[in-house]
Amino acid sequence: MRQYDDLKRELEQRKASIEERIKEADRYGLAVTSSFSTGELSQYDNHPADTATDLYEREKDIAIYEKLQKELEDVDYALNKMQNGSYGVCEVTGKQIPYDRLQANPTARTVVEHSKGLLANHRPVEEAVLGNFDEYNFDNRDDETEFDAEDAYQSVASFNENSMVFEDSSLDRTGELVGYVEELEAFASTDIYGYQGDDSVDFQRNIHYDQYLNEK
Repeated sequence: MRQYDDLKRELEQRKASIEERIKEADRYGLAVTSSFSTGELSQYDNHPADTATDLYEREKDIAIYEKLQKELEDVDYALNKMQNGSYGVCEVTGKQIPYDRLQANPTARTVVEHSKGLLANHRPVEEAVLGNFDEYNFDNRDDETEFDAEDAYQSVASFNENSMVFEDSSLDRTGELVGYVEELEAFASTDIYGYQGDDSVDFQRNIHYDQYLNEK
């Protein structure tokens, strides 16, 4: 294994560096609760944006810490293989891993042709939800791509699992009025003081008003 002496020194230096960074986890406050690290006994009087910032920073620190732990595991694994004489041998094919590849990635376990098999082959679960939103593109018109307020409401309502009349009725896409959730919103309005009786409601004689009358 003398041919790998330079790589061994590099791995040992990397291990020492990672272990030092892992010790800094206490400085991130990961060993204590979020309330303790921020000095807040309660989040009740905090603005949601401030709470979200604290949460984001904590999640980022946790992600960095987990990445360091995984990197340390890979380095230890490579050093153990050097010790037992199996370092530099592809775990899939049994072939010798080219030295150039090991220089570029000292923790490599396979030849480059089989390296992709070690990666997680999955897509984020959110894509299954986000991919379905395109079916609401501007009231199913192929010549438009806008996504209006009504479409946004329908997209959310489509995931409702309760068989309630109100929610289910929101998924009726027939005869839609673009940009409005309720039909009356397209032509009925009030002033800044809101509804104060029938006399406070104004009706706009527009295309939505005509369509509403024709349907009735």
